[in-house]
Amino acid sequence: MDADVIVIGAGAAGLAAARSLAATSLRVVVLEARERVGGRAWSLPLEGHSVPAELGAEFIHGPAPQTMALLRETGAAAVDNGGETWSYGDAGNLERDDRDEGFGAVAGIFERARRLPEDESVETFLRRFAGDAAMRETADTARQFVEGFDAADPRIASAYSIADEWRSGVDSLSARPLGGYRPIFEFLNDACTTAGVTIRLSSIVRQISWERGAVTVDVQRASGESSSVRARAAIVTLPVGVLRHSRDETAVAFDPDLPASKYAALRAIEMGHVVKVVLAFRTAFWERLEEARYRDAAYFRRKGRPFNAYWTQYPVRSELVTAWAGGPKATALDGATPAELIESAVSGFGEFFGKPELARRELAEAVVHDWTHDPFSRGAYSYVALGGVTGSGGARIALGEAVDDTLFFAGEATSSDNQGGTVNGALESGERAAREVAGALGETELAGRGPAKHS
Repeated sequence: MDADVIVIGAGAAGLAAARSLAATSLRVVVLEARERVGGRAWSLPLEGHSVPAELGAEFIHGPAPQTMALLRETGAAAVDNGGETWSYGDAGNLERDDRDEGFGAVAGIFERARRLPEDESVETFLRRFAGDAAMRETADTARQFVEGFDAADPRIASAYSIADEWRSGVDSLSARPLGGYRPIFEFLNDACTTAGVTIRLSSIVRQISWERGAVTVDVQRASGESSSVRARAAIVTLPVGVLRHSRDETAVAFDPDLPASKYAALRAIEMGHVVKVVLAFRTAFWERLEEARYRDAAYFRRKGRPFNAYWTQYPVRSELVTAWAGGPKATALDGATPAELIESAVSGFGEFFGKPELARRELAEAVVHDWTHDPFSRGAYSYVALGGVTGSGGARIALGEAVDDTLFFAGEATSSDNQGGTVNGALESGERAAREVAGALGETELAGRGPAKHS
């Protein structure tokens, strides 16, 4: 055996699992297809800007104990979200919007979904309010939140699942790591390697062959060289978008195939689609407009545009603005070139103020990444589809269940406490999978610790 445990993927779940296992006597190898760690969290430094472009995960959702503990360990901090929200109204101008009131209204409407006699799609549920003039606008706002926060298609998403998330508070954007997510992943990477974990980057997993107590992973290097790694167990942290294509010739194959219950769970979990463009301007020009009216703006919104949400780095002063399209709006942008996406994003931002040409002149740089067509993610993050909360614990639990005490599963899609789609959900799932592996391989000290507790 080359190792005791192979961890597939060096994102949040994989590194958390490897770090936990490094505290035992088990030998651990991490295989990562990309040339970097972090997975769907990618902080890209931009020359001349103190704040990185977050092309993937950016916010901290809810209490997030694992994330906050890591920030403390790295000596970093989280900065609370605040500032003003401005919406482009029917009158054709920007108006102040009470964001807390909007969150409360959405939470209230989804509380009603919990009382449905049986699950239905978010779209079907929200159509119940089409004839209610008092609730119609709230239902429309709720639809926008589902498309934006969950990157979900309301026609597919489970109303039960979304309602549970809103009750838990995880759908609130409470904070973001000061300086981005990069320090967390550098810390996890260093902690793993210092403890003896081997991390192999640019190592694309092609096939996972397994039987009880033995796993062989066939790997292809970026150079084209092929090799195999053998271990007693494996933790698979591949995103749902990749696992759903595991029967494709170009994706990861399992031999023998995964149990039917895994594919049933995968059919009940969707990958949300997101188009995110980070605009780096020469100056924060919007802060100077209309006698500094928008100086403390955090969010800008406008219906009916390719990018219907933008945010600044407030309360951090920065020249970076992020343009966001999620769910069906992101799908509608499929096929657009990066240049076209950037032009649409920058002109859309300038239109808020009636100054698209000013925005174009002020633009210094822009970056975008297509997660949907990224072969190592095939989507942004997961959400539960209609029918995915039935059965023994639901699709997320079924996806996270071990197979024959040999294949173990982690990742945000396996988080069963309403933290799916979040970095904290991924971290928590990695620690959970590490405990399961330790128990199966006889490392009783780690296995008996239970969920990690953080001071």
